[in-house]
Amino acid sequence: MSHGDARAVRAGRRTVEIQRPGKVLFPGRGGAGEYTKGDLADYYRAVAPYMLPHLRGRPLMLERHPDGLDGQRFMQKNTPDHYPPWITRATVAKEGGTVTHVVCDDTATLLYLADQACLTLHRWLSRVDRAGGPDRPDRLVLDLDPPGDDFPAVREAAVRLRELLDELGLPAVPMTTGSRGLHLVVALDGRHDFDEVRAFAHDLAEVAAARHPDLLTTAARRQERGGRLYLDVQRNAYAQTAVAPYSVRARPGAPVAVPLTWEQVDDPGVDARHWTLADAVDQARTDPWAGALSRGRSLKRPRSRLAALHG
Repeated sequence: MSHGDARAVRAGRRTVEIQRPGKVLFPGRGGAGEYTKGDLADYYRAVAPYMLPHLRGRPLMLERHPDGLDGQRFMQKNTPDHYPPWITRATVAKEGGTVTHVVCDDTATLLYLADQACLTLHRWLSRVDRAGGPDRPDRLVLDLDPPGDDFPAVREAAVRLRELLDELGLPAVPMTTGSRGLHLVVALDGRHDFDEVRAFAHDLAEVAAARHPDLLTTAARRQERGGRLYLDVQRNAYAQTAVAPYSVRARPGAPVAVPLTWEQVDDPGVDARHWTLADAVDQARTDPWAGALSRGRSLKRPRSRLAALHG
């Protein structure tokens, strides 16, 4: 339903107006598809049943492009006063004070964020609605960041890290970032604080790089990586974020961060930007993670095993 230069979209008990739905956010250049704000809203409405379980209870950092890819980017943490009162908020501690983040608990919120030209949702690795609160993550994320667009190196690194995580009794699931690499996600039981999780992730990365020195590096400085894939564990810290599953990325063609099966990681036809706003919902409907994150793991035993490997 349209009201002038707006379109009303029903979401559960609420109706959200998408202002200027024909506004182009992703220009169609160089063979990339053109997508409007209305297209973005339609995508997020369709993918909501699959995306919301990965968002509920988590503070968000919003990546907004009010004038599309050619305009200015805003990385928004604090929730503006004019946001509707029915949108969930979470006030968390920061150095010298607090910040109040948006929490996306329902489809209406997702649509409202699309109307705000929020292309990408970056989520915390902890939840504010669980025991332990924002200080205790229930996700560990390993970011496989290749030099350039070398996705075959990403594929190999993912397989090697899966082998190490399996040794430690920590099953992981893969996800394209919609940019260049993959994230490997491990479900935790929420009993460890961020300092413990980050220390474990750091030691894990060191062991992986020592096992595969020609492929992996933990060197944060680009000039020290020597063409190797950077294993980034810095997201595993308080107030850090990782791109949420099924988020659209602010790149030409509107690629999407998409959960994969391990069989798809092995597929040479798949890369980090394989799925876009046009077809990511089809991938979501296949349920690639199929309950793999339903049981959070303790790091107690894996930490002992890793310490033995770390020497």
